[in-house]
Amino acid sequence: MLKLALRVARKDLLLTLGRGSGLVQGLLLGLLLLFVFSLSQGVGERMAPQGAAAVFWLSALFCQVLIFNGLYALEEVNAARLGLLLSPAPVQGVWLGKGLAGLLLLLLAQAVFLPAAVVFLGQELTGPLLPGLLILLLVDVGICALGSLLGALAQGGGSRESLLSILLFPLLIPLLLAGVRVGALCFGLDSPDGPAAWLQLAAAFDAVFLAAGLLLFGFMYAGDE
Repeated sequence: MLKLALRVARKDLLLTLGRGSGLVQGLLLGLLLLFVFSLSQGVGERMAPQGAAAVFWLSALFCQVLIFNGLYALEEVNAARLGLLLSPAPVQGVWLGKGLAGLLLLLLAQAVFLPAAVVFLGQELTGPLLPGLLILLLVDVGICALGSLLGALAQGGGSRESLLSILLFPLLIPLLLAGVRVGALCFGLDSPDGPAAWLQLAAAFDAVFLAAGLLLFGFMYAGDE
């Protein structure tokens, strides 16, 4: 399963970075959101740290949706998805591989979003950076674990499956809340509560949905095949 996951991740990264369509669209959408929210501030005004962190994660979330839709669309041409399903390796390797590829692409996009948030939203990274980096990784892992499931469901073969994928968005609320609260601390928010509880929440979320992905992916990705 691990060998299949690494091969799928490598293939998806080469195709996505070579074509650039899914990643570029996600980058443009995320930067557009950051710029639009910056227009709500007056000249010389600084957005509240918690608001800036929320806009950052909102941009990352929409970028993630476009990334995974693009990754799973790669196999919809010439019935390549059927070939993966017939592979002797466990199909969960496809989920892990696409999740890994999506995670690396999302981190690449966030490397652009973070300085853009600092510039457009008037922020400074004056808070604890180590918890910020840790929450960034934990939230990204959870987003990609759920995003990989969402991508499989959206490519399941019909409009009903695509509409059902919308129901997964509310599941991200606890994870995004953790990212926003710790991100606000990194942007200089004074808060008596430390980041420890939010880090534990994000870690628990990741454990639950990584396990759920391993159990459910085979049923979602098979679709009507």
